[in-house]
Amino acid sequence: MSAICIYHNKLKNERLVWGARMSLKSWFLVQTKPNGHRLAERNLNRQGFETFLPLQEVTKRRASRFVYDLRPLFPGYMFVAFNLDKAPWRKINSTLGVSCLVSFNHTPKAVPLPLVTGLMLRCDREGKLLPPKTLHAGDEVELLTGPFAKFVGTVENIDADQRIWVLLEFMGQQTRVKVAHEHLQRSN
Repeated sequence: MSAICIYHNKLKNERLVWGARMSLKSWFLVQTKPNGHRLAERNLNRQGFETFLPLQEVTKRRASRFVYDLRPLFPGYMFVAFNLDKAPWRKINSTLGVSCLVSFNHTPKAVPLPLVTGLMLRCDREGKLLPPKTLHAGDEVELLTGPFAKFVGTVENIDADQRIWVLLEFMGQQTRVKVAHEHLQRSN
């Protein structure tokens, strides 16, 4: 079961006991070793820690073809949940794949819960970032995959079959391209 489902079930089941501290787990930031996010995630899960690693699909060109790959949304970092008072959190720093638990004055600082839950709601069960639900004509978008990956364009229109037509500036001209919704990301 994914961290998203587990976490949302715990949110529903845990209650605040009168006079006691809240037993709800907080989310903390872990810095991973270079390209060690999968190793860190696997080893933290083995130790009983709940992890969340948001991923995004990227297109890379290898040789003469395009390859799709899942990369961390925040390279070098992932989230881990535990109760600061009860969990043996000091062993996180010695976990394979982990560089360190992000701390201030030797104490881990919790990441705001709305930030983590907002990210979780934008991801699927495997942690892959989903495209925004709504796009409108005139929105600036970035293409995520294919030969035009990383190009920024403007949504021209969205037809009845949910096909999205994007205008791209290409070789000094505007070119109209049909793109699937899942291959677009709203540009900042």
